[in-house]
Amino acid sequence: MESTGEPMTGVIDYGAGNLRSVCNALEVLGALHKVIRAPEDATGISSLIFPGVGAFGDSMKNIRAQGLDGFIVDWVAADKPFLAICIGYQVLFESSEESPEEPGLGIFRGKVRRFPSLPGLKVPHMGWNSLELLDPGDPAWKGFPKKPYVYFVHSFFPEPEDDSLVAVRCDYGLNFAAAIRRGNLTATQFHPEKSQSLGLKLIENFFAQVPVAS
Repeated sequence: MESTGEPMTGVIDYGAGNLRSVCNALEVLGALHKVIRAPEDATGISSLIFPGVGAFGDSMKNIRAQGLDGFIVDWVAADKPFLAICIGYQVLFESSEESPEEPGLGIFRGKVRRFPSLPGLKVPHMGWNSLELLDPGDPAWKGFPKKPYVYFVHSFFPEPEDDSLVAVRCDYGLNFAAAIRRGNLTATQFHPEKSQSLGLKLIENFFAQVPVAS
């Protein structure tokens, strides 16, 4: 896309993500965006989205092969607007029980764990579930109802060592961290692009963090 002076978001394509659904959501919102497959593709972007879906190990192998691992680490370290979804959220941590041989990005300390085998608990956790917003006044959740329902598809969930990162919790056989927040970073286990109007609202709130180009 040609530059129009409006903020441009980059959507990471690592060969396994829910790329089309996220781009469709951005098109509904009228948000300028382009696909990022290598660091050099990121010229001119002011925000970054890491879409979900995929296995932890394969996703990390692809990220490293494309040279995106250091780029993502540096982007987050600079506190630039960053939205990570599902596997994009999980790879921010050190490791996963899904692929113990493949390290994550290690931006945050903690491990990604599998839901336990419990009577009556279906894994993966798939479908709509309610959230507990730990800080309803956070701008990330502006316009959310007291008990928001969003869409999940996952068998694994991050367990951050730093509990202060956790912004949203959810119950599914156990209470897990459904989202984290730090500065301009929002990372969710649920799928905003599949969560209808509420998911679009979350993405709108994310874009509200993005500086307007002069």
